[in-house]
Amino acid sequence: MTKISDNMKNFVRDERKRRKLKQEELAAILKVSRQTINAIETGRYLPSLPLALRLSMFFDITVNELFIFEKHEQL
Repeated sequence: MTKISDNMKNFVRDERKRRKLKQEELAAILKVSRQTINAIETGRYLPSLPLALRLSMFFDITVNELFIFEKHEQL
């Protein structure tokens, strides 16, 4: 069975790079670890709803624009 996390994609890395920020800088702004930012960007970690909202507010885009759920028939 496919996990929901297997179907999630995100644009955190793209948005961070577009703003010329390092992972460490974004982590400091959001008060999380650099490892958390790295894990989100590589898809190993789904952020909590509050963190997803903080990311979307920081990047000034919606959560739906930042995180994409790709639905597959197995779900």
